[in-house]
This record gives sequence, structure tokens and C-alpha cells, in this order.
Amino acid sequence: MAFRAKHLLGIEHLGPDEITDLLDLADQYVDLNRQDVKHSEVLSGLTQINMFFENSTRTQASFELAGKRLGADVMNMAMQASSVKKGETLIDTALTLNAMHPDLLVVRHPQSGAVNLLAEKVNCAVLNAGDGRHEHPTQALLDALTIRRAKGRLHRLNVAICGDIAHSRVARSNLLLLGKMENRVRLVGPSTLMPSAIGEFGVEVYEDMKEGLKDVDVVMMLRLQKERMDGGFIPSEREYYHRYGLDSEKLGHAKPDAIVMHPGPMNRGVEIDGTIADDINRSVIQEQVEMGVAVRMAAMELLVRVRRKTTAGVMV
Repeated sequence: MAFRAKHLLGIEHLGPDEITDLLDLADQYVDLNRQDVKHSEVLSGLTQINMFFENSTRTQASFELAGKRLGADVMNMAMQASSVKKGETLIDTALTLNAMHPDLLVVRHPQSGAVNLLAEKVNCAVLNAGDGRHEHPTQALLDALTIRRAKGRLHRLNVAICGDIAHSRVARSNLLLLGKMENRVRLVGPSTLMPSAIGEFGVEVYEDMKEGLKDVDVVMMLRLQKERMDGGFIPSEREYYHRYGLDSEKLGHAKPDAIVMHPGPMNRGVEIDGTIADDINRSVIQEQVEMGVAVRMAAMELLVRVRRKTTAGVMV
């Protein structure tokens, strides 16, 4: 087994062989999840705690379902009503959790680096479900699995990531993963929504959608992160849609078999036209949701495998 990570905190520290290991196992879980009986005992007797300091629908539900299908005891902590709101520090929360002896801790937090801090303080595997603008590794992995299944490969593809790059942890994780797997990545969007250090990413940057989408294999749209914007990043949603919303005319510049992706939730008529989002011949947005459960199942199984080998004193 190539997978060696004790935590899944980001894509940055995963090698291409580890990514491939995880995606191969996730493929098997896609098949399991399509059966009448969707249950495994891989995590039987283990405890999974989900801590979401930010609201989430898809990610939290996906992690909960993944844990339960693997046989884990899953607990969702209501962080909005937790002791954190009463002034408890993140480290105190970690120590409290540690005393409960969980095996898997899934964390989403609004501050970049918070999940890494927790991982240093607990004696269990930690999975990053999104931290600030830093990373969202399982989203990038489920996107990768979706692309691989749709295109038959995950290398030497032209991928356009479009929209609010600056505020998107999804974009950062995808940039890292797609780069590790030898793909050519373009970033498309207004200059106000590009990271300040964009030159360090080694990608092509376009402000014009039609130029940016020319002959690409994958069009990955991003949500406008309005909750992270503290100024006038766009003139208006109407103007944004006119210039950067994906419609049939702009998509016509991509390859005829290009797939369309979006991490959700979608703002229809702002980031993407509804007819494109629902086009079963081009859109793989629903497939992304399905792949999310399988990828999270695979990630949790691999982390538990590594932990068990480490505990048994086997070199990994």
C-alpha cells in the first residue's frame, strides 16, 4: 500500500501514488454504494466525531453517511451550541475530545490552519473537511475521481478552474492535486478574484472566459464565496454572470466532450446557467456528489489502516 498519511489535512503532502491508492479504493466503494446492501464492517467498533464549525450540507452528510456505511459509531457535534461559544479554546476542545478516545475526527473550521492544530493535539486520525481559505482535500479527491471516471484518465488533461479563485479552498486543493497528476491547469476569472501570489502556482491565467475555455477537457466552476468577501469584488451578480457565468455560448469554446463541474451549492444564473448544470451529456455535478461518499469512505479506511499498522509497530 502506497498510502502513508496518518491524517488527511491537505493535498499538499500526498504523493501521486497515495492519491491513486485512494481513488482506486474509492472506485470499489462506488460499486458498493450502488448495491442494495451498502454496508461494510471496516470501521466496526470505531468512533467517528464530526465537528463542523461552519454550516455544511453536502460535506457533513457525506462524511456521516460514509462512516455509517463502514460500520463506525458516528457522532455529530453541534459546534454552534458548543463550549467554544462559551469561550473554550480550540486546544481545550481537542483535549476534551481526546479524553473520549475517538478514532476519526472530521473537522470543518473557518480559520486556516485550525485543523492542523487539532491534529497535533489528538491521538486519532484527523480529516480536514475545509479550513478557511487553506484546503478542502476530500473535495479535490472526489473531483479527481469524477474526472477519472468520465475521461478514463487523470493526467495530461486541460482543466479550467473558473470564478472566485481567491477565496476558494476547493480551487487550492484542486490546483495541487491536478498539478501532481501532470495536468495543465488554467485559472479563469476577474483580476479581483485572483490570489495575489498567482504567479507562484505555475498556471495560465485568463480574464476572458472564451479564451480560457478554448479546447479544455474539464470546466470546473466555483461558487462565489460572498461570505468571505469584505469589499466590492464584482460590480454586480448580473454583470458577473454576463462575463463569467457558464452558459452554452461560453461552453462552446471548450472541447465538444468537455465535462462541467461545480462543488456546490450552485448559484444558478450567477455562476452557471441552469440548463448547463442539468445537462446530463455535459454536467457531472450529481456524479460529484455520489463520488464524495465513496472518496470519504476510502479516506477513512486508509487512515485507519495506517493507524493500525503504526500501533502494531509495522513500518509504513
